[in-house]
Amino acid sequence: MSTLAYIGLGANLGDARQTIAAAIDALRQSSGILTLKQAPLYSSDPVDAQGPSFINTVVAIDTTLEPLSLLDRLQAIEQEHGRERPYRNAPRTLDLDLLLYGTFAIETPRLSVPHPRMHQRAFVLRPLQDLSPALQLAQGSFATLLARCQDQKLDRLVN
Repeated sequence: MSTLAYIGLGANLGDARQTIAAAIDALRQSSGILTLKQAPLYSSDPVDAQGPSFINTVVAIDTTLEPLSLLDRLQAIEQEHGRERPYRNAPRTLDLDLLLYGTFAIETPRLSVPHPRMHQRAFVLRPLQDLSPALQLAQGSFATLLARCQDQKLDRLVN
């Protein structure tokens, strides 16, 4: 039995586009990930942070991995790409966030699902809407949530 999960990807250091592509390839090749569908790439300014613009996307996966095993895999991929965490919201070579895991609500010291700030981030909402326009978030519709984020710069990139 598999679970539909959504993962947010972002990078703003180094060759961010290439890093995102490599991370998606690593996910595709991961044991326990059966299928993967990618949203378009977007460029966004950092939110609550400094640094260069981010490249962002979201992927939908069917996975047989349990939530913490999936988180371990995401963090291993981040480490493979030199992810460092010197301070909160620091620029990063790669950021992989587990946004949704089926309809589960998970709250542990290591993992909060649904992701607690995804409804406040245009760079998550827009690609999530691209992948699953009928998806319902507890905080409201995509239109309502994106309207609240209209001050956040977001540009769709040509792939």
